[in-house]
Amino acid sequence: MQISIEIPEKLAERMQAQWQDISRHVLERIVLEAYRDDILTTHEVQEVLGLEDRLKVYDLCDKHQIATYTLADVQRDRKTTKRLGF
Repeated sequence: MQISIEIPEKLAERMQAQWQDISRHVLERIVLEAYRDDILTTHEVQEVLGLEDRLKVYDLCDKHQIATYTLADVQRDRKTTKRLGF
C-alpha cells in the first residue's frame, strides 16, 4: 500500500531539518505504533523496515521510547520468581 500526505512546506522544512528522511521516520512511527498495539509482531516489524534481526527492532523501540517489556512480562516474571522460591 502506498499512502500520501500533504504537509505545508514550512512545516516540512522543519521536519526535514530534524529527521532528514521524513518518509522513513513516519514509516518507523506507524510500524512501531502497530507493534505497540499488538497489530504487528517483532518479525513483521523487522520485515517491513528491512532490519537485520529482532535486536534491531528493540534498538529502534528504545530510540523511539517504546517499551518492549510490558506489565504482563513483569507479572509473569514475578510469578516465576515466587515459584522458584526467590
